[in-house]
Amino acid sequence: MSRPRCMQCQRPLSHCLCRLIPRLPSQTHLLILQHPDEQRHALNTARLAALGLLNARLEIGEVFAELPAWLDQGYRDCLLFPGESARVLPVQGDDRPLRLIVPDGTWRKARRLLYCNPLLQTLPRVCLPDGLSSRYRLRKAPQAGALSTIEAVVVALQLQEGEGRFAELLAPFEALIDGQIAAMGDVLYQRHHSPKPTQPAD
Repeated sequence: MSRPRCMQCQRPLSHCLCRLIPRLPSQTHLLILQHPDEQRHALNTARLAALGLLNARLEIGEVFAELPAWLDQGYRDCLLFPGESARVLPVQGDDRPLRLIVPDGTWRKARRLLYCNPLLQTLPRVCLPDGLSSRYRLRKAPQAGALSTIEAVVVALQLQEGEGRFAELLAPFEALIDGQIAAMGDVLYQRHHSPKPTQPAD
């Protein structure tokens, strides 16, 4: 029998994160396109990002037939996804505010979203700078600079609109990680996930 869940954050009621989720304004609009498999992920950070921002929208699916209607509408649309043509944030343009379209899923599933929605492939691409590291202490990043969706959103918004303005978005993310570590137990966490000490050079 499944445990009762919060209708908003989708966490078990005993571990509800809603008290930590802010409601932050932003000039930049976030359109997060989530692969359906991510809904069941224990760390559904895209949902936390969408709940924490007043100017954000979360859509779940693999093919988004209504995507053309969601785009433009007074915004400059850019795809937050690496590629040879991607420009590092922040980006300047005309007087219209920026809209970031953010695919949410593993790298393979995110690329699948682009394949299934060719309109995404026509959008200008933006990316984050090199050298970032994730706070997700329970998972080894699949590649250098790989962040969870909520971390990528926070970095992108702070680059575009100002450092420190969106750090509060990470509070439920940090609590979620701390809760998972507590459930695992310190001994098991230290054995499998704690950073290994570096060996001194000879």
